[in-house]
Amino acid sequence: MKELIIERTPKTPEIDLNPFTGDLIFSGKSIPENAAKLYEPVFDWFTEYVHQAKPTTNLRLNLEYFNTATTIWLRKIIRTLIHINEPDYVLILHLYMHLEDYDELTDFDDIKDAFIAISDIDHVDIPCIGIKLYGTDDNAQIIKQKLIFLEN
Repeated sequence: MKELIIERTPKTPEIDLNPFTGDLIFSGKSIPENAAKLYEPVFDWFTEYVHQAKPTTNLRLNLEYFNTATTIWLRKIIRTLIHINEPDYVLILHLYMHLEDYDELTDFDDIKDAFIAISDIDHVDIPCIGIKLYGTDDNAQIIKQKLIFLEN
């Protein structure tokens, strides 16, 4: 399995998927004109990764803006990742948001509503999922953070 790197454009995010470290990063804006063209090979990569996952997988969604089509693909990707079925493996979803939005999230249901792409994570095979929330300022600097663990 090889690393998959897709360069950022004005309408698409940088995607850096490293199967050797388990660091899977999406950053930037995601408003592609043809979401399937961008995300289908990414989804195929994730489908393969699940069978060779690292003990700790870090999915970093640092997307300043994304459209509905992107949400659909991210949901498919996360649905794939939550089926890593190995004892003692951990999936950590790193979610970045503006500080104002961060401060409004008071419980797990608020997080699921804010990130519809993670709405299926209560039905998982992986033994442990962590959600790390980052509140950022206008310069994308992390000001606050919190970690929530869900155990199966």
